[in-house]
Amino acid sequence: MRIGFFLRESLRALRRNAVPSFAALATVLVTVLVLGVFIPVVQVTTGAANDVRKRVIVGVYLKSGVTPAQIAQVGGVLRRTDHVKAVQFVSKASAFAQQKKADPAAYAIVDTNPLPDSYRVTPDNPSNVNLVSAALVKNGKPINPAIDTVNNRRDDAQKILSATSLVKATMGILAVLLVIASILLISNTIRLSLFARRREVEVMKLVGATDWFIRWPFVLEGILLGAIGGVLAIAMLLIAKFAVVDSIVSEFSVIGRPNTIDFPLLAVVLMCCAVAVSAAGSGLSLRRFLRV
Repeated sequence: MRIGFFLRESLRALRRNAVPSFAALATVLVTVLVLGVFIPVVQVTTGAANDVRKRVIVGVYLKSGVTPAQIAQVGGVLRRTDHVKAVQFVSKASAFAQQKKADPAAYAIVDTNPLPDSYRVTPDNPSNVNLVSAALVKNGKPINPAIDTVNNRRDDAQKILSATSLVKATMGILAVLLVIASILLISNTIRLSLFARRREVEVMKLVGATDWFIRWPFVLEGILLGAIGGVLAIAMLLIAKFAVVDSIVSEFSVIGRPNTIDFPLLAVVLMCCAVAVSAAGSGLSLRRFLRV
């Protein structure tokens, strides 16, 4: 295979079709930029949503004056309930100390402890929080006489689950649309290049050139567009990382360092995506063109 010949032909085609080639390159660049931002954002969003989902619990509040035996009995009932992952007892003294630490001004004027003993019940899956709540309350009454109320937090759980699903679905749709747009524009660029050289292609076919001998320069042209666009996008992302992201993280400790993909690995993934999208666009154009 004459790689040098194919590469020269690809570069010549890029020069002859500078405007559509630049448009395709710019589209790949924008797509890779958006994907480069999209992947860490999805990781941060998903991680934050998962952290919130892990905090979805069922609050079981006990009546005033319950005995240690009754507290232990309620704990045993909770642990035997279906879809329960963990059960944590919080005494009224511990609850008061936690609330006072969180809001010292409000609790400074409180002389007595108004908070009850309680259990925090963690479901095996956040989506099962309603099942756990339903198992602890029958016909509007708690299943154990020592239980005062059960806080099922259905609305909070539903909002969290809906928000998580919406973020994932929206990001997925945007990524798919961007990839499709890039493939179609690369395909259109290769078609224009093919149309400009249609006479050469016909002559090459007449003298016995194989389809793949004719196709390779156009395939390489698409891959070059994707590679150049990917390199430029990764360079811009690297500059933005050092100039903006790293400085923000170091200046504001409240933001912390989210658990996201390492930049070298992200660059490899983005480069593979850029080349794959460009190759797919080239293949889409070449599939039907060479039927002469």
